[in-house]
Amino acid sequence: MPTHRTPHGGDASRRLAVVGNPENRRVRFFTEAAAAAGLPAPRVVPWLTVLRDGGAAFAADETVRLESPGENTDVDRLLRDGHDPTRVEGSALWYARFTAAVRTLRGGGRLDDPEELAVLFDKRRCHQTLAAARVPVPDSPTSGGAAPVRDWAEARSLMRRHRMPRAFVKLAHGSSASGVLAVETSGRGRVEATTSVENENGRLYNSLRVRRYTGEAGIAAIVDALAPDGLHIERWLPKASLGGRTADLRVVVIAGRATHAVARTSRSPLTNLHLGGARGDLAAVVEAAGPRWTEALRMCERAAACFPGTLCVGVDLLPAIGWQRFAVGEVNAFGDLLPRLTGLPGSGAEGLDTYRTQLAALPGWPPRSPRGPLAPPGPPAPLAPIAPPASPVSPDPLPHHPPRTRRAAV
Repeated sequence: MPTHRTPHGGDASRRLAVVGNPENRRVRFFTEAAAAAGLPAPRVVPWLTVLRDGGAAFAADETVRLESPGENTDVDRLLRDGHDPTRVEGSALWYARFTAAVRTLRGGGRLDDPEELAVLFDKRRCHQTLAAARVPVPDSPTSGGAAPVRDWAEARSLMRRHRMPRAFVKLAHGSSASGVLAVETSGRGRVEATTSVENENGRLYNSLRVRRYTGEAGIAAIVDALAPDGLHIERWLPKASLGGRTADLRVVVIAGRATHAVARTSRSPLTNLHLGGARGDLAAVVEAAGPRWTEALRMCERAAACFPGTLCVGVDLLPAIGWQRFAVGEVNAFGDLLPRLTGLPGSGAEGLDTYRTQLAALPGWPPRSPRGPLAPPGPPAPLAPIAPPASPVSPDPLPHHPPRTRRAAV
């Protein structure tokens, strides 16, 4: 299994810097974590400045963290060439400009590898990387860009050829379910899709309302409009349930170790919290999975090990019916937005949120878990048996980088 490289900048003489949107909660949470650890406030470099000035430079003694560029209208317009931020289209341009901007950052010690970020934000390349490392993933005919999809006709043909009556059609560079369609077909020609996309006279908008499209013409119109941005198709795996609702998990892996987890449940195939999903009972998940729970966390660590130059990732873990088998759906570069959620028992991050845990993972930095130091990056030490949490550890976490929406749920 690939090992995790030690991040640059791991000694207490270094300073912290963060590239982000200064007004954003992500930057605030990281700044608060530094203050709680007795560290000086990070220097904040706005994404707006990076994009307008063509880059940014960091001192040799600065440890540099990247935050999501999302939730800022001016930044979004620069990345997507003036598109209405509530629109779905424009993700390919966003990807090209964001990855180019990341490569303009110079100097300092980086906690996010630029080339790995480029893979993490391309679902086709990420899927190929995970599959090559023998991490279980849903079947995909578009893995690695093997089958470019130019329209609905090609998507439908791939689904037939690969015997996928149920599949997820996703934007290759999308996030937070933007542009995702859960498509169901039958032998009698019936086609239905569940999605948060709202089609208004050919313009596609992100909505907080999950809707169901019936009839192939309407679904084809959406897929045809999304196809120029690049599409990824995955087999729709039947997922386990929790309290009568579909369930999956977000597992945060820091310095090669699974440290935090949250269960997400929904009445629709989309479990994202901003689309009506709710946090599930993690203790019930641990009990249902039994000995497989530790194996599931190990699987997340194997997925994270594919990106050794990135300190922290969020792994979307898909449980099969019965909670005895798992697959990895996606790996998220900015998947740590789980405020107030503390570490799993036996993880070494007990009592720490995701931001404090990342600081604790840097060799030589002062913050430590109440039960001892977090293991330094490298091959992860064996996990202690994971006991179910005694009680909920935090309020519902906030969603990861939700897209701008112009419609409220109804």
